[in-house]
Amino acid sequence: MKNAPKIVIVGGGWGGCGTAEAAARAGARVTLLERSDMLLGTGLVGGIFRNNGRQTAAEEMTAMGMEMFRVMDSVSRHQNVAFPGHEGASLYDVYSIEPAVKAFLLDLGVDIVLQASVNSIETREGRITAVTTRDNRRFGADAVVDTTGTSATPANCNSHGRGCAMCILRCHSFLPRISVTTLAGVEEWNGAKADGSVGAMSGSCKLFKESLDPSIIAELNEKGVCLVPLPAEFREDLSILGTKACQQYALKEFVENIVLLDTGPAKLMTPYFPLEALRRIPGFERARYEDPIAGGKGNSMRYFGFARCDTSLRAQGEVANLFCAGEKAGAMVGHTEAVVTGALAGRNAVATALGREPTAYPEELAVGDFIAHVIPLMATEEGRRFKYTFSGSVYFERMKEKGLYVTDGPVIARRVEATGTSGLLAEKLL
Repeated sequence: MKNAPKIVIVGGGWGGCGTAEAAARAGARVTLLERSDMLLGTGLVGGIFRNNGRQTAAEEMTAMGMEMFRVMDSVSRHQNVAFPGHEGASLYDVYSIEPAVKAFLLDLGVDIVLQASVNSIETREGRITAVTTRDNRRFGADAVVDTTGTSATPANCNSHGRGCAMCILRCHSFLPRISVTTLAGVEEWNGAKADGSVGAMSGSCKLFKESLDPSIIAELNEKGVCLVPLPAEFREDLSILGTKACQQYALKEFVENIVLLDTGPAKLMTPYFPLEALRRIPGFERARYEDPIAGGKGNSMRYFGFARCDTSLRAQGEVANLFCAGEKAGAMVGHTEAVVTGALAGRNAVATALGREPTAYPEELAVGDFIAHVIPLMATEEGRRFKYTFSGSVYFERMKEKGLYVTDGPVIARRVEATGTSGLLAEKLL
């Protein structure tokens, strides 16, 4: 490992963790920098995977050698859950997932540095050679991956949302994110809603499960899902669905019902719900928000600062060794999507550090078609008005039309084998 390339990953969300696994498996010395005191970012309050086409993507990645989805499986509270518009979902325990992922990455030899907020870079001859944190710690690098995401700045929530909702990103405590692509002079774009306004609101809240009626708790614990029909006077205007970052959940059923999922707490599938109204609904008289704490008023705002990338996820600018993953690479929404982009960025960062050309996933696979389809759209104003995910909305429809949506594991493994990429992401590049 002494002569192995040094890969620095900035941002410890799902994109950063997927990047770290792939880069470590490729043989690099990997340093993962996270500005807060926990990994996973919004994944700390997420929990949904394997729903709809995400099963296809997860099995493709597993066949290519990634183990991250098995880590998620190991802490799943429920599997094969159905809720409006979605089939086959797994729900991981949000309280167990972060320690499990951290232990997994440490076993791979990843150096995890918490409370490390990057605020500057060093460059030489068109390459980033080091990053430095706000407290003046310097980390040398042969390649860098920006997985800082598109949220975590209170100014965005105040300007474009409903104020700081005190969410899991904890910007005020650990300082707002700083985009490495911004520091490197890479062109960036903001996402937009259908009406053209900037940004999008996170699509769910967490309720303290024990604050709900025992019958609701029992149904969540048994089935993983509970739907409570809403009287008409409590239904939000359907326009709230257009604010969501997660358009795969922008269905009228999420306005006509309180949709709850069991991820440890009760996951409320709406961007926000006024607490005083919620407590007038039978079963929710003592309801209390867990995240965001101000979920009765609003939620975090995302989709500020997508970076111009190519389909290898290399940032297109003046430096040649900077890659992006997660939402930093575009409006690719979800934990599964972040791991998919992270794995490609991580392996390509190692290849570039070794003087090789980066590659893309085969477009015969859902993961390859996904990135090849979305990345060019990010360069267009119209394309940035949509959100893309394996689990719903416009990309899931494309998956089905192209015959890429398959849920049978052995069939998916054979498809991966036919592209010559079985086990690829577990192979060393050195």
